[in-house]
Amino acid sequence: MTEKIDKCGFIAIVGRPNVGKSTLMNKLLGQKISITSRKPQTTRHRILGIKTDLGVQAVYVDTPGMHLGAASAMNRYMNRAANSVLNDVDIIFFVVDIHKWSDEDQNVLDKLAREKVPVVLVINKVDTLKDKEKLLPLLADLSKKMEFTEVVPVSAKRGNNLDQLEKIAERFLPKSGPLFPEEQVTDKSERFVASEIIREKLMRRLQQELPYSLTVEIERFKTEKGILYIDSVIWVERDSQKRIVIGKSGSVLKEIGRNARIDMENIFERKVHLGLWVKVKEGWSDNVNLMKKLGYDELD
Repeated sequence: MTEKIDKCGFIAIVGRPNVGKSTLMNKLLGQKISITSRKPQTTRHRILGIKTDLGVQAVYVDTPGMHLGAASAMNRYMNRAANSVLNDVDIIFFVVDIHKWSDEDQNVLDKLAREKVPVVLVINKVDTLKDKEKLLPLLADLSKKMEFTEVVPVSAKRGNNLDQLEKIAERFLPKSGPLFPEEQVTDKSERFVASEIIREKLMRRLQQELPYSLTVEIERFKTEKGILYIDSVIWVERDSQKRIVIGKSGSVLKEIGRNARIDMENIFERKVHLGLWVKVKEGWSDNVNLMKKLGYDELD
């Protein structure tokens, strides 16, 4: 018999790019839902991560990093995806990096100052602070930025102090039955998960070489005789980018495919046959109509 769910609600995880929002959500859920890499703006879509435990269903909303200088359609899309969640949640986790406060952090803070829901300041990467005597002064300085509901130092990577975040979230979630089935962990389809896995492997393998103007489209996703067949196109904007993604004699593309397939087989729990192709679609990341066709559907 499953335990009755009597508290349920939404927790937005927001902040500038590359402060560890996706890592934090994955750790809170105890499994990987959002892709991660060291490259800023890895997360492009709004992604729900659902945790149902001990009578509580917490729905975490991972968002793209809010950033300044949104010149292209892709930049505007990511900012819109992040901003759109603020009016529809019960509590906000504002994630910052203990090593740096930037203009982009201030930009996020200015938006949050207008919100009426509780805002928790989550100070991440405290485990990487070499001089521990600086910790308390840094926490005190960041705490003065706004009248936060709570201030919680954490290490998302190591999972330190996340239990405190969960207790705070539970305190502010409304009385409600569950919004999702207990076994559901995300709102995204397996097709979406497959495309994100491929994009993660590209970002981790290519690092600074990788163009931002790259996306992944799944053309076939079908199981036959116990084998999941996935055909995917990696779209770039120039022939020079295509050569980078393929690599010498196809070496990079083969490595991406191998690493992505291993992850997919673990997640989908079946054998995967993965086909990858690299194609050029000039200017796609600054063309709203092309972006919609490629799955960026929050542009209206």
